[in-house]
Amino acid sequence: MTQVTMTVNGKAVSGSAEGRTLLSDFLREGLRLTGTHVGCDTSQCGACVVHVNGKPVKSCTMLAAEAEGAEVRTIEGMANADGSLSTIQQAFQDHHGLQCGFCTPGMVMSAAALLAENPKPTEAEVRSYLEGNICRCTGYHNIVKAIMAASGQEVAPVAAE
Repeated sequence: MTQVTMTVNGKAVSGSAEGRTLLSDFLREGLRLTGTHVGCDTSQCGACVVHVNGKPVKSCTMLAAEAEGAEVRTIEGMANADGSLSTIQQAFQDHHGLQCGFCTPGMVMSAAALLAENPKPTEAEVRSYLEGNICRCTGYHNIVKAIMAASGQEVAPVAAE
């Protein structure tokens, strides 16, 4: 076992982890931050996206020991200081960007990373950025609408045929 120390959602934390412990498992089991979901264990679904030193990372692809000394932000750290929903979280709620909710933490974390890199993305850029995140329920349209709304923009209406 190795002692791992990092800052998670602004708080210094440490815990023991085997060398093979994934960051997703360390967060969920070691720190009880269960908002980070694990859907596939193969980095295909994106449900486990967190930010490590400000960059989106699929936490099932990173060992906990690799995050030694890092700044990690999980979905639990997305809310505003007063506990209210962040702009992105509120947009997901307002625009029905979730259904079963399983992919939502990873989608919100990916959306936050996108908007940090590109505050006014086009709809095509949003869709491209989300290619590493799978949603089996929504068809993505409302997720894209939510991200566009969080950026202060709207999705063009779908033309009737």
